[in-house]
Amino acid sequence: MKIHHIAIICSDYTVSKKFYTEIIGLNIIREVYREERQSYKLDLAIGDHYVIELFSFPDPPQRPSHPEACGLRHLAFSVENVAEKRNELIGRGLSCEDIRIDEFTGKNFSLPRILISCRWSFMKCKIN
Repeated sequence: MKIHHIAIICSDYTVSKKFYTEIIGLNIIREVYREERQSYKLDLAIGDHYVIELFSFPDPPQRPSHPEACGLRHLAFSVENVAEKRNELIGRGLSCEDIRIDEFTGKNFSLPRILISCRWSFMKCKIN
């Protein structure tokens, strides 16, 4: 078994679409506006691998981050080089935390500081 995709309901479709496509660099598979729901559905891929289904709805409730709440906590992307990806994202205008080492896996990771509905991180895919 493997994960097919992650569905995310965003609070600002224009900002979220720009973030996932222009800043992160995901590819658009298809974008559909569903008139009956007043909702966009954007299918996104890494390369040709379908990974995120981004939805917009009128006035969705916010998911609190503090205190921690039930539901998806964050979305993590695997990259070859955390420092290079961090620098790339900083160059695209994102503020990123310093690189840290996960205490359980020993992998490097960083958390960009972003204002979208879902936290995300990127983590080194191999332990050297």
